[in-house]
Amino acid sequence: MKKRKWLLQLFVLMFSLVVLSACGATSENVSSDTSPSNGATNSDEKQEVNLYTSRHYDTDQELYDQFTEETGIAVNVIQGSEDELIERLNREGEATEADLFITADAGRLYRAKEAGVLQPVDSDVLNKNVPENLRDKDNEWFGLTMRARVIVYDKDRVDPSELSTYEELTEPKWKDRVLIRSSSSIYNQSLLASLIEINGEEAAKSWAEGIVENMAREPEGGDRDQAKGIAAGEGDVAIMNTYYVGGMLNSAEKEEVSVAEKLGIFFPNQDTSGTHVNVSGIGLTKYSKNKDNAIQFMEFLTSEKAQGQFASANYEYPVNPNVEPSELLQSWGDFKKQDINLSILGENNAQALMLFNEVGWK
Repeated sequence: MKKRKWLLQLFVLMFSLVVLSACGATSENVSSDTSPSNGATNSDEKQEVNLYTSRHYDTDQELYDQFTEETGIAVNVIQGSEDELIERLNREGEATEADLFITADAGRLYRAKEAGVLQPVDSDVLNKNVPENLRDKDNEWFGLTMRARVIVYDKDRVDPSELSTYEELTEPKWKDRVLIRSSSSIYNQSLLASLIEINGEEAAKSWAEGIVENMAREPEGGDRDQAKGIAAGEGDVAIMNTYYVGGMLNSAEKEEVSVAEKLGIFFPNQDTSGTHVNVSGIGLTKYSKNKDNAIQFMEFLTSEKAQGQFASANYEYPVNPNVEPSELLQSWGDFKKQDINLSILGENNAQALMLFNEVGWK
C-alpha cells in the first residue's frame, strides 16, 4: 500500500515538472517574439533626424518645422559654434546621436571632412540641386546657401567707377581707407585661399601685404562693424559678405538701417576671375543612425521650395540654379562668380593663414 502511494506521489511530481517546463518554454517564445531585435516594434519607433548646427536663423527653424509637417520626421536641433561641434562629433565617435552637421563657410566644412566626422552621400537629387562647384569633391558636404564677398563703399565719398578688383584695393590711392576684419575671420581666410588658387601664392601674398598697408585701422569686429566704420568716417571702403548688408537694411535697429543706406555695393573682378563666393553647407555624419531620414532632409533643404525661403528671408543666394535670388539681391544686379570648386578654400586654408602671418595681418 505504501509502495503504491509512493509511486503515485512520484508520478505527480514528474507530471508537475513537465508542465512547468512547458510553461517556461512558452514564456520564452512570447518574449522572443516581442523583442525589438527581430523588428516587431519597428513601426512604433520615433521617426527623427538629429542636427548639429552653427546657424541660428528663424528661417531655418521654420523650414525644419515644415519638413516635420510634411514627412512626420522630427528635427532635433543642437546649436553651437562650428569648431565646438566638430570637436564634439570627434569626441562622441560612434556614440553620437548627430545625423547632420551644418555650418557656414566651405573652409569649416572642409575641417569637418578632414576630421573624419562626415561620410559621402550618393543622391541624384542632391547632385541635381547643388552645382558641382558648390559641393565637396567627394560629396561629403553640399552647399545650402551662397554669399558673395563684395566691396562696399560710402556713396558720398567714393565713386563706384574708381572700383574694379580686390587687387586694385592695394593701390596707393586707397591708403588709410580700407576696412576689413582680422585674419582670424574664416571669411577672409577663404577669400585669400581663393586668390592663392587663382593668382598663385606670390600674388596672393602681395595682395595681403597691400591690404595691410592700406588699412584705415587695425582689424576689429565683424562685417557689420566694418560698415559702421564707413558710416563713422573711419574708412571709405570695406570687404563684406552680402547677406550682412541685407540684414542691416532690414534690421529692427534704426541705426543699422541708417548705416546700410549709406553704402553702395560693388561686385569686384567682373572682367577677370569673378567675385568670391562661399556657402553655408550640410554634411551627413559618419555615424548617422537615421541615414535615410537625414538624406531626405538634405534633399528637402536644397529643393526649389526651401531654397526660395532661404533666399527671401535670409538675404542669401540660393545654391539651386532653378531658384531666383530675392528682390533685394536682384536689385544689386547679377554678377560673375569665381569659377573654382569651393573645396579649394579648405585645401588652401593653412597656406592662407601662413601668408597672413608673414605680412602681419592681425
